[in-house]
Amino acid sequence: MACSKIFSELPELSSEIIKYFQGDFSTIHSCILVDRLWCRLTIPLLWENPFSIIPHGNHVSIEYYKIFFIEIYLIHLNDNDKLKLNEYGVELLSNTLFNYPSFIKDLRIYQIGNSIEKWVAAIEKIKRPIQLTDKAQNLNFINFIFKSLIKLFIENEAILHTFSITSYLDDYFDISSELILQNSNFIYNIKHLDIHLIDSYGTKTNDINPLLKFLSSNCNSISSINFPRADKRKADTAIKCLSQLINSQKDLKKICFTYYFPHSILLNSNGLNNLNTITFSYVCFENINGLTEVFEQLNALESIHIFNCFSLDSNFVQQMTKPFKLKTLFVGEMFESIELLLQKSGDYLENFGFQSFKINEDDINDRSEYNLLELESQLLESESILLELITKYCTKIKFFELLEFNNQNIYSAFNLIENIKQSLNYLSIDLYYNFGMCDDELGSIVLRNLGQILPFKLEYLNLSLSIDLSDLTDFEIFLKNSQNTFIKKLLFYNIIGGTREKVGQDVMINYIKEYIMKEERVKYLAFQNLFTHDHNQEELFYLEDEVKEFKLHNITVQKYNDLYIIFSDIIK
Repeated sequence: MACSKIFSELPELSSEIIKYFQGDFSTIHSCILVDRLWCRLTIPLLWENPFSIIPHGNHVSIEYYKIFFIEIYLIHLNDNDKLKLNEYGVELLSNTLFNYPSFIKDLRIYQIGNSIEKWVAAIEKIKRPIQLTDKAQNLNFINFIFKSLIKLFIENEAILHTFSITSYLDDYFDISSELILQNSNFIYNIKHLDIHLIDSYGTKTNDINPLLKFLSSNCNSISSINFPRADKRKADTAIKCLSQLINSQKDLKKICFTYYFPHSILLNSNGLNNLNTITFSYVCFENINGLTEVFEQLNALESIHIFNCFSLDSNFVQQMTKPFKLKTLFVGEMFESIELLLQKSGDYLENFGFQSFKINEDDINDRSEYNLLELESQLLESESILLELITKYCTKIKFFELLEFNNQNIYSAFNLIENIKQSLNYLSIDLYYNFGMCDDELGSIVLRNLGQILPFKLEYLNLSLSIDLSDLTDFEIFLKNSQNTFIKKLLFYNIIGGTREKVGQDVMINYIKEYIMKEERVKYLAFQNLFTHDHNQEELFYLEDEVKEFKLHNITVQKYNDLYIIFSDIIK
């Protein structure tokens, strides 16, 4: 009672507490039930971007209740627009307690359009359960709903902080850009801008230049810009407008380039005085010169992040004359200058991801079986060399992700983990899974060797392995050896050959209860089985009695995908 009184008298304190739970939808939902003040503070957070919680998947498989919130928005339509809804058979509630359209902060054009398509499909499924819905049949209605939602957000004076525009979605782009060009207040306070210039298949791209010019004139508060998937030939026409947009910003701090790096837009720009972070994803640096000039003028630059980029050769590394503050490196291929790069930047590296090197299709077609085996041996050797170089030069790694590993490189990975255990805080080990082939032996190697080299405390541990359910000795060894480690978020993803009927019941959950639940060694837990023969998935989250039992020991069970951290998200 005393705490409740304190919070009611200090609403700003309550507001800060609730903001701490942003993104944790289940906890935020619980906050609504505390009292009226907490309800009033919590509702806007839940409605900043409700479209983000809609699951991916086939339209006809989406449960109606998960996208019902769209109808909550539509209650705010004018009478004429509501009549159109009635003609389609959509019946709305009479009123709402809050002005929900005013709360939108994160507007992603593709996400909204996709959500509406699923909502319309769900309605059709209810009206005609047997007939599948064709998107084209409902295109006019979908566009009407899309336009109505954008208008509602604008008319209710919502102010965006995140805006993602996709120029190759013709109708959605045309509708949204037309309305935005007429309403500058809607976007003047944008902090995060995400621009998709073209998709990977070369689909017709709308003219995005008028919108870019409009943003340059009406929005100078952008702190981060993302340029993903831009086809070079078609993106070149927007370079001038992109340069103007960057030059107009007062506090731009982050830029991300995906697939295409038009480095000229970073030259001699007044908008880069505060730029502290650059991210490169899948960028090919072949024949890109002038990087020295680019990085020399970025005096505020604090971190560089590289994800699966190509041609990181000596030409690239030698252009880095200033301290190259490489904070993140994710690689899936070896490159000749890796040691030189790590010599320059290894002391800065905090996030490292490694994926087993692959033989490309051209090599498969051009080489004999003997040569392929020789090449495969060379790749395995390169993997070991890379891990040894990381171990040698990088001692401050906080996040380590190992994907698609094998018997040859796993021991080098163990050496790296032991070497960085003083700084390591996030660890993800993900078995290579290919067409139903499960490697129980490789999973056993991890379970027998990992527990004893873990640090005393981890923020996050994800193990995606193949564990033999008929003999859980190695699983128990891991649980015993890791008893001295507190793990805030622990995730198990078990890849099992066969079906549940064939495998039979297992007792993995009993071991987890014995060594983790009773010891209260984790705060959040996710556990999921994948049966490869029928792709059936079993998740602990859906076992209500088990979830309640873990809760009694202060352990919150969550869905695997909700706890899983995507490597590229760690810098956001």
